[in-house]
Amino acid sequence: MLALSRKKNEALVINNNVEITVLEIKGEQVKLGISAPREVPVYRKEVYVQIQDSNKEAVNTDGMDALKELLG
Repeated sequence: MLALSRKKNEALVINNNVEITVLEIKGEQVKLGISAPREVPVYRKEVYVQIQDSNKEAVNTDGMDALKELLG
């Protein structure tokens, strides 16, 4: 993991097309602005983990059995 220090209004660039800017710092909370192309998905980690868990659940063995029956 790369750890960087940034102050308000400072930014970092990832892969030449994603820019993350520190917009505000209040106590222990940091507000970030993210500029990325539309085709680059950006999620809060807790939402991303929830999506991954839902996808895994959707592909459980019962779902695979139903798909096998459907395809015959």
